[in-house]
Amino acid sequence: MDELFLQRAVEVAVENVEIGGGPYGAVIVRDGVLIASSGNRVTQDLDPTAHAEIMAIRLACRKLNDFQLKGCVLYTSCEPCPMCLGAIYWARLDKVYFACNRYDAAAADFDDSFIYDEISVSPLERKIAMVQLSLPDARLPFQVWSEKNDKIPY
Repeated sequence: MDELFLQRAVEVAVENVEIGGGPYGAVIVRDGVLIASSGNRVTQDLDPTAHAEIMAIRLACRKLNDFQLKGCVLYTSCEPCPMCLGAIYWARLDKVYFACNRYDAAAADFDDSFIYDEISVSPLERKIAMVQLSLPDARLPFQVWSEKNDKIPY
């Protein structure tokens, strides 16, 4: 069954290329039922975060009316990039199956290695300047959150 859902993710990727999108597709399944699927929509939506995995996560969350996808499995045409990997963990997916890996993507001119490299670098040493400024009330949002009795933890 896993191969069939992974094949569907690959088909979504091919269909996405045929309509002008990127070569990525993802499907989310729960209890053997396809909940959501999407191709990469970066260029169509003019949104650098609109990767196939992110789009499928957004659709599945809306369909299930939950911000967590516990009990769900993601099938994706390619190994998730660092951004998508973060979203996968935040969504609490149970498992991820992928067809191609990051090196296959790099061979097709989709190389994320610079991002993998940047993650382990101190913010002060990253290629994009990241500067922490000291503000007197910088921690106030966390303080208000900590004191809130009716918060929804995530």
